Amino acid sequence: MNEKKFTLWNRICAALAFAVSTVTYLLTLEPSASFWDCGEFIASSYKLEVGHPPGNPVFQLFARIATLFGDNMHAAILVNALSALCSGLTILFLYLTVVWLAKRLVRPGADGRYSTAQAVAIFGSGLVGALVYTFSDTFWFSAVEGEVYAMSSLLTAVVFWLMTVWYDRADEPYALRWIVLIAFLMGLSIGVHLLNLLAIPAMVFMFYYRKREDKPFTFWELVKIMLVGVVILALLVFLFVPYLPKLAAYFDLFFVNTLGLPYNSGAAFFLLALLALCFWGIFRALKREKVFAATALLCVTTITIGFSVFSIDIIRSCAKTPTNEYQPDNAFTLVRYLSREQYGSAPLIYGQYYGAPYELKTKTYWAPLDGKYKKVEGPIDARYSPSGKMLFPRMWATSPDGSYERFYETYTGGKGRRVAGATARKPTMGANLAYFFDYQLHWMYWRYFMWNFAGRQNQVHAPNPGDIFHGNWESGVTFIDNLLLGDQGDAPSSLAEDKGKNHYYFLPLLLGLLGLFFQFDRDKRGCWLTFLMFFMTGIAIQPAALSGA
Repeated sequence: MNEKKFTLWNRICAALAFAVSTVTYLLTLEPSASFWDCGEFIASSYKLEVGHPPGNPVFQLFARIATLFGDNMHAAILVNALSALCSGLTILFLYLTVVWLAKRLVRPGADGRYSTAQAVAIFGSGLVGALVYTFSDTFWFSAVEGEVYAMSSLLTAVVFWLMTVWYDRADEPYALRWIVLIAFLMGLSIGVHLLNLLAIPAMVFMFYYRKREDKPFTFWELVKIMLVGVVILALLVFLFVPYLPKLAAYFDLFFVNTLGLPYNSGAAFFLLALLALCFWGIFRALKREKVFAATALLCVTTITIGFSVFSIDIIRSCAKTPTNEYQPDNAFTLVRYLSREQYGSAPLIYGQYYGAPYELKTKTYWAPLDGKYKKVEGPIDARYSPSGKMLFPRMWATSPDGSYERFYETYTGGKGRRVAGATARKPTMGANLAYFFDYQLHWMYWRYFMWNFAGRQNQVHAPNPGDIFHGNWESGVTFIDNLLLGDQGDAPSSLAEDKGKNHYYFLPLLLGLLGLFFQFDRDKRGCWLTFLMFFMTGIAIQPAALSGA
């Protein structure tokens, strides 16, 4: 099969994947609002209002455009249709990515062409992979409602596919423009959801693989590449996103309090000065023919331009929209808005357990008052005693009614070390890890995973593990299901005939594992990229998830 014919059929199959997925989602669309954040997203997008922190300005802009195609009575379904379209496009780019990975497994003939059988295998792999994902439980769920996850998935699929485009064209002139485009989309994606940034380590590996395509890496070289990816991710999440607005805020403080200019004038000056400095650095690097420096500065510039879309929150907040959560109409309030200050902080590596002793301390912050920024008392913050802190704390959240604490004690058994002034014993590391593996990993991750690849018991979502009648995964293989959940042959019709009951008999899971092993045998680098994307967007984010019951 010549290249022209191969490309034609590849495009036809990509269009087929897009059409099947988009039509499926549009036909099964949520007609109004699901009973969680969707109602707020739809309402705030319709009038470009300011929703809950940290805001989603990119999603809101596109959702607002979607609502222009109908009247106010159809705003909800139009925003939901946007999610369906984004999800269909995600399947399109997923197909293209699977085809790219499949082409690495199938070696063309001496003339560089694929036989008809090889082409069918490649296109079939792409269609199977894309369409299995189309009908998976979790993705289908988010594809038909007005939430940010469909658009976030689209941006993740696009940036990874763009990396494959760069990989194939890396030796062409100006190939690095694809990297710059990826950086811009990464900046924009922050205005949808931070999950998109988790693709960075896999893309860093892809970059180094292309630079040394025919040469192996030592173990420590691979460790260094992984560290580069993690460092870039950490710089964006823990330095760029929180501290760029803070710098803008302190510029604003000087412009307002010292120069007597209006609010946000200093923040606007800072952004313009930063971009001017970046452009100066780019031209200087190009003049000296320093390609890496120029590309790095271009990436920083485009990420900044994409991230600057959060200025919409200030603009709309100044317009005093009906929904104006946290009222981020100035630079300092925007900083607290982006940092989710009202939700509190969650310990990740080291911090308090749920019963740790603490003392209350009032924080101060800059607030706009009478045309100036003034120090005012802020929310009360808890300072925990060192004796109440531990490594990798999983059980840390508290609840007004004590329900979290009672749930934690099902793992601690009331045992642990006594801490002076504490309301509960300090959990042992064994109990802490038992909670992590049983609840956070097994119940809140692997259960969802198995819903997609083995089957689902029903659509009732049980909040905690131990309920054998609701919310479990169920394969349809009787002896396995009976072993895990007991014999449910006499279950009432409300459970046995639940429309959410799906039995896949482990077929998607087995097919996926078979493909993974085959890929590992034929293309270890491609297999590692696949695994790394799976790990970073799944298991790796579980410790950062809310560990309250």
